[in-house]
Amino acid sequence: MVDAVIVDAVRTPIGRRRGRLADVHPIDLLAGVFRQVIRRNRLNPELVDDVIVGCVDQVGEQAVNIGRNAWLAAGLPESVPAVTIDRQCGSSLQALHFAAQGILAGAYDVAIAAGVESMSRVPMMSTVKVQGFPMTPSLYERYRLDRYGREFFDQALGAELIAKEWNLRREDLDAFGFESHQRAFRAQSSGAFDQEIVPVTLADGTLFQSDEGIRPDTTVEKMLGLPPAFPDLELITAGNASQISDGASAALVMRRDVAERLGLRPRARFVSFALVGVDPVTMLTGPIPATRKVLDRAGLSVGQIDLFEVNEAFASVVLAWQREIGVPMERVNVNGGAIALGHPLGATGTRITATLLNALELHQARYGLMAICEGGGMANATIIERI
Repeated sequence: MVDAVIVDAVRTPIGRRRGRLADVHPIDLLAGVFRQVIRRNRLNPELVDDVIVGCVDQVGEQAVNIGRNAWLAAGLPESVPAVTIDRQCGSSLQALHFAAQGILAGAYDVAIAAGVESMSRVPMMSTVKVQGFPMTPSLYERYRLDRYGREFFDQALGAELIAKEWNLRREDLDAFGFESHQRAFRAQSSGAFDQEIVPVTLADGTLFQSDEGIRPDTTVEKMLGLPPAFPDLELITAGNASQISDGASAALVMRRDVAERLGLRPRARFVSFALVGVDPVTMLTGPIPATRKVLDRAGLSVGQIDLFEVNEAFASVVLAWQREIGVPMERVNVNGGAIALGHPLGATGTRITATLLNALELHQARYGLMAICEGGGMANATIIERI
């Protein structure tokens, strides 16, 4: 039986919007990650069968298949193809699924899954600004968005509706946001991210090496003092939602026997994958059924999973998931999440892959589960096993 394994997973430090990565073209940001993953593993790049890249706002500098453009910009072989996909916030986790599934199907021996988003240079919703909201009367009428005063599905609205459905108070959301920053700061200070981060050389020759969004000096009181981020919502603030960020990430995926033949160490194997769709108005509840589905497919229980990564698009997403799944928070996002680190949309899936893989190794744990909510009411979930 063929095993699909992760040999390596890396990411750039995550930059704040208009921060230290704002002057780096997204093609060059991703190209640097490609060069590093090839160099770190002393891999002949001609062995790569496909490069699958997640990116959400595929317009402007991120248009026309940024995966292919970044591979070529990195000086890597023209013979290797690449494709860019969009499953919203789960785009690069979907890229990882496709890479692993291609190996399991016998279509690939070696693949790279990756993601990129420069939200400073290509602002969120740029595709909508160019093309308009992709709505038809039938879609609008089916979901009665006029009830909420919306032209299109709105993630912040979904996060607020989730908070109210699960009776989450503003204090609950802000306490979660505070803890994300504390965990991320402890991880950064202890070197927990060192193995996964590859530095970015900036135009002035300096190295950008550490996540920029972590706020170790914040307090719950400061967070409670923040105003709502949206005029018609009450609970969602900049302190309990993910940061708008810049970054890139990649994972090197192979057949296990190919990795061993090349003298590379398989670090984790893929156990199970799941995809779900949910109500696109609340939109962000998908990690709940996706977690149940991926566990069922793996034949595992919640108690057998050592560590979880559930993307912190909003605090309410993870807290509602935790109430439904019943996982102790000590096993969830142990190194913080997108509230503290940031959420460069297309890069997040393989970013949490790198973070989970390294956390499993640091904790000498066996199973890890990743889940990401996605725009339009979808979610991906993945279980990996440390080797």
